[in-house]
Amino acid sequence: MNTIFPLQPFLQPLADNWWTYLVFGVIGFAFGYVLELSGFGNSKKLAAQFYFKDLTVLKVMFTAIVTAMVLIFLASAIGILDFNLVYVPETHLWPGIVGGLIMGVGFIVGGFCPGTSLVSASTFKVDGIVFVLGAIVGVWAFGETVQPMWDWWNQSGYYGRLTLMDVFHLPTGWVVLLVVLMALFMFWGGEQLERIIGKRDMSREPKMRLVGAAALVLVAVAIIIIGQPTAAQKWARISEVKTAALSNRSVQIHPGELLANLADQKLNIIMLDVRSEADYNLFHIQDAQNVPVANIRSLAPDLLEQNASNTVIVLMSNDEAAAAEAWKVLQAESVPNVYILEGGINNWIATFGKEEAGIKPIAGPVSDDHLRYSFEAALGGRYEASAPAPYEWKLDYTPKIKLQRMRGVSGGGCG
Repeated sequence: MNTIFPLQPFLQPLADNWWTYLVFGVIGFAFGYVLELSGFGNSKKLAAQFYFKDLTVLKVMFTAIVTAMVLIFLASAIGILDFNLVYVPETHLWPGIVGGLIMGVGFIVGGFCPGTSLVSASTFKVDGIVFVLGAIVGVWAFGETVQPMWDWWNQSGYYGRLTLMDVFHLPTGWVVLLVVLMALFMFWGGEQLERIIGKRDMSREPKMRLVGAAALVLVAVAIIIIGQPTAAQKWARISEVKTAALSNRSVQIHPGELLANLADQKLNIIMLDVRSEADYNLFHIQDAQNVPVANIRSLAPDLLEQNASNTVIVLMSNDEAAAAEAWKVLQAESVPNVYILEGGINNWIATFGKEEAGIKPIAGPVSDDHLRYSFEAALGGRYEASAPAPYEWKLDYTPKIKLQRMRGVSGGGCG
């Protein structure tokens, strides 16, 4: 029976360190203060954007978005931030469109989005307080009526963790530059609308905005030049610590532990068989997926997306060499809860299939990470040893699986 030690959840420091209350409070106050300073507590100013008279909302929000984007990918490029650990909300296309339309109509009618309504309410503006109360009622009403449309709400147009790099198949730096240029074009267009419709004197606007625009473009170009780190570069930064885990064999789990955890309904076990397709077709553990080592990195985003706190990923090869290389790639990509099947498929067969007809040990020496057994037919996962019954086996082993909860940060919406 294995022991599970979940890592502290992201908000656990609130209970452990009193000063985090102060830090979060200061950040929240500063955020609200900037919104109020920008005029976002005034519904008239907010609503003016829909009449193209005052585009402050568009300019402030897009400035925040592109500045955060540029700094995130610059930090990723120079190696002080792992973008894989930044939480990107999953894309639900059609619910997102419907929700956006509902929020947009509410924004136009009420003059606030959720965040700006809180800013207004905190300064005791009656319309802001009414809007917040309406939002609370709306949240309650949605919770009471969502059940009939639950499947549509969660599955319609679901694309998972989707980024512009995934959509356009462009390098990160070029996407950053294009988004910056798009934002600057929108800023210019917004100012023209303010000048023509809002009758604003744009000559009085601060010249520093031009310096800021130039700085964003220069940093975006720098991101293109530097590029994003490769898996090998990421591994080099963590290799000293992670290699120790391989050397002291803290991530190699006994076949008995894997079998016991496969029977644990509280766990989601993902088995990735990184051997050649020919070896996989000869014999593999039932429900294991065949993913060559060369394709492991491309699988990392999906593993990050579905890696809940109860998910364990187990890599396996004939011995351990290829599985260890795949483990290094997933460690470099910050995928948590990844383990290696101790001794690989050869050890699995030695444990559960040594007496099974149709599986014979190969006489003589065998090269490293090659199958040490011959098979009368390529039955894949249909051998008895492919899916042994857990209750039939009493094996001694030291449990090693310790679940870690993935941490990350995410961006917010309006205000």
